Amino acid sequence: MNFGLENKTVLVLASGSGLGKAVAGEFLKEGATVVISGRGEEKLVSAAADLENKTGRKPLFCPCDITNPEDLKKLVSFASEPGGGVDVLVNNAGGPPAGTFESFGDDTWIKAFELTLLSYVRAIREVLPSMKNRGWGRIINSTSSSVREVLENLILSNTFRLGVIGLTKTLSSEFASYGILVNAIGPGRFDTERIRQLDRALAEKKGLSVEQVSKASLSRIPLGRYGDPEEYGRLAVFLGSEANTYITGQTILADGGMVKAVP
Repeated sequence: MNFGLENKTVLVLASGSGLGKAVAGEFLKEGATVVISGRGEEKLVSAAADLENKTGRKPLFCPCDITNPEDLKKLVSFASEPGGGVDVLVNNAGGPPAGTFESFGDDTWIKAFELTLLSYVRAIREVLPSMKNRGWGRIINSTSSSVREVLENLILSNTFRLGVIGLTKTLSSEFASYGILVNAIGPGRFDTERIRQLDRALAEKKGLSVEQVSKASLSRIPLGRYGDPEEYGRLAVFLGSEANTYITGQTILADGGMVKAVP
C-alpha cells in the first residue's frame, strides 16, 4: 500500500520514548519528514540516533514542554520549516499520576488537564492554519483504552482522556470541509515504561507484587501478550496517510481484545 507520505511533514508530540517514539519510527519508514519532541534535549538526541539506526532515516527534533503554550508555538514553527507547514499532527502526552479521587487536590487536577487535554487543543490550534491552506491534514489524538472502560486507580486519566474523545468527534465535523481528518487511538497494554510504572503503582495500592499485577493484566488480554509499540505506530501511519480518505471522528482501540465494553 502506498501511504503517500514521502512529501509530508509529521509532528509527533512527547516522542522521546514509548509509543510516541514508535509512531515516529513508523512514519520515518514510510519516507515522511518527522519531527520528534520532548522535554529533555539529551533524551531527544538519543532517541533520534536510535530511530536512525532502526529506520535508516533521522528525525528532526525540538525540545518542548507541551504544557507550555510558547514552547508549542516554537515547536510548530520549527516543524513547519522543512515543508512550509505540518501535514500530520500526532498528539501524544505522558499520563498523569495514578491515584484515586481523594488522592488529589486542585493543583494536580489542573496539571493533568493541561497535560492530557489542553496541550492537544493548543497544538491543533497551531497547525490548523497551514492545514486549511493546503486543504489537507491528518490529526491523530492518542488517548487510552480507558475511554471505553475506565481503569482502576487512574481517575485523572479516565476523566481527561474522555475529553479528548469529545474534542476529536467535534473537530472531525468542524474540519471536514477543509480536507482534515481527525481520529483518536486508544492504546491498551503496550510494553512501555508507562505501563510498568502503572503496574508498580497498582501493586503498591493493592499490596501485591508487580508480577502478580502484570499476570492479572495479561489474563484479560485475549491475544495473551502486551502490544509491541511498533504495532501502535503502524495504525497511526494508516490514519495519518493518504491511504485514509474516509475515516474521521473515530476512536480505534489497539488493545489485543482486552476491552469488553461495547461502544
